[in-house]
Amino acid sequence: MQELPSSVDPARFALCADAIADAARELSALGWTPATSSNFSMRIDEELAAVTISGRDKGKLGREDIMLVDMAGHPVGTRARPSAETELHTQLYRRMPAVQAVLHTHSRTQSVASRLFARAGRIVLEGWELQKAITGYTTHESVLEIPVFPNTQHMPELVAQVDAWLDAGKPLHAYLIDGHGIYAWGADMAQARRHLEALEFLLGCELDLRRLSA
Repeated sequence: MQELPSSVDPARFALCADAIADAARELSALGWTPATSSNFSMRIDEELAAVTISGRDKGKLGREDIMLVDMAGHPVGTRARPSAETELHTQLYRRMPAVQAVLHTHSRTQSVASRLFARAGRIVLEGWELQKAITGYTTHESVLEIPVFPNTQHMPELVAQVDAWLDAGKPLHAYLIDGHGIYAWGADMAQARRHLEALEFLLGCELDLRRLSA
């Protein structure tokens, strides 16, 4: 059972937990969270985030399937275990103060694209009208670069890869992990959903182009 610290407004936690559960059920219905995969979170405040509990069926999530963690990814007020990749969520909250929601899914399109572009280490999107769905992009003539990081079961290695990209001053709006899936985020849950759905479409278009030109 989740015990909230006195500093946390119960209404705020309930709002975030419900938003996470709602998004998870909707994304599961699209087939993007197979076999209990994927994880989702929202920032509660500067020190805490709400995140999905590990191993739960994302198509059946409720408020009781969401827990609190600190910005190091450690459980707060519960013995439940957070998603294995929680550190990747809290990293984004630490590095990007504007980020309020993080979504990680495993659609077939995302997984295939992550393998296809793994050797290049990035996917370069340009010329697509839907690039304008990503915050900060106002024209199809822009270039949107999505890195593809090597997969590892050792979370500090993944965290270090993302840190290195950011420390190099490169824009980061989402990223893929090889053979894995995508991370997308936003200033609220609606924006995170928009970014995720736009990137799913754009990745699908790139895969279709590869297939048709083969």
